[in-house]
Amino acid sequence: MAEEVRISQPASPDELFARLNALGIAFTTIEHAAAFTVEQGNAATGHLPGVHIKNLFLCDAKKAMWLVVAPADRLIDLKRLAPAMGAARLSFGSPERLMRVLGVSPGSVTPFAVINDQAGAVQVFVDAWMMEQPVINAHPLVNTMTTSLSNTDLERFLVATGHRPKRIALDRLATQA
Repeated sequence: MAEEVRISQPASPDELFARLNALGIAFTTIEHAAAFTVEQGNAATGHLPGVHIKNLFLCDAKKAMWLVVAPADRLIDLKRLAPAMGAARLSFGSPERLMRVLGVSPGSVTPFAVINDQAGAVQVFVDAWMMEQPVINAHPLVNTMTTSLSNTDLERFLVATGHRPKRIALDRLATQA
């Protein structure tokens, strides 16, 4: 497990965009009203093509941390997810830990936040189906904007930050009715 390191100054959206440009990643960004929930996000950006996502910042009792990136409408059963990720018992990370490690606040959690996890303390899991879709929409560190990019470019960004994502078939772990 990587050591948790406090961020001195989290990256800004402009710094994120500069990093994407430096990596040669094509993206577009729109501004909109703050979106703290999936429903608010759908109202603000539902017109954009591509997969709209949600992000879960999770921890376990041993202080291991994960970021799970999934389609916004995917149901996720944490009890079934934990063993699939190699965790004993998962809980949501506190807002303080989220800010300390990923430099974002609740409502702005995004795969782009790993730009702030230079220690590599957070392990990233991405939905397998989502990563087969051509366009992915994510907050660029704030919930008043949405950035669209290709699935391959999202993966390239994650790898470039030292966070090679693990694919997981979250649809197979959904709560059974």
